[in-house]
Amino acid sequence: MRLKIIRFKFLQSTNAKSIKLIRKNQLKPTIVFTKSQLNGKGTRGKKWVSIKGNIFLSIYFKIKIKNENIKQFTMLNARILKNILQKYIKKNIHIKKPNDLLIDKKKICGILQEIVYLNNNKYIIIGIGINTLKPILSQSFKASNLQEFTRKKINNNSIIKDIKNAYELFISDIRRYNFNNLKKKYK
Repeated sequence: MRLKIIRFKFLQSTNAKSIKLIRKNQLKPTIVFTKSQLNGKGTRGKKWVSIKGNIFLSIYFKIKIKNENIKQFTMLNARILKNILQKYIKKNIHIKKPNDLLIDKKKICGILQEIVYLNNNKYIIIGIGINTLKPILSQSFKASNLQEFTRKKINNNSIIKDIKNAYELFISDIRRYNFNNLKKKYK
């Protein structure tokens, strides 16, 4: 399954743009990427602070997963992103449930899932914010970035390409396997 990439210089939110695209019947599995966003979404209505130079994207596609498995889907997304980012650094990345990736107890990535219904179909939107080059400043948690933990230059385009490749495989797997087999494959 090929993912289409739509790139923007600026958006209010990649998840909000994904919702608009779905409602306009642009239903092909898609990555919405922006270099800068003003109102990134976090969990429970929180704002994701977006500092230019980091990665902000959303992936959306149609799913046929039962509602009780949606929360477990969050963990699968965290595992996929952890595996992608782990190859760029030597320090261990840890998953803080339900949707954050941490290095040395500092947040480097946040993931937000949203479900949109259209014409009796269910679409999942996976919003991803990765602090690749610059840490965000927050009073509620400690944050860092990937660049802090490596000697080589972090290349956002390489990470985006890795995310695209991993999710193309994941979407194909969703269509081939039952949910329990997916959980085993994406440990």
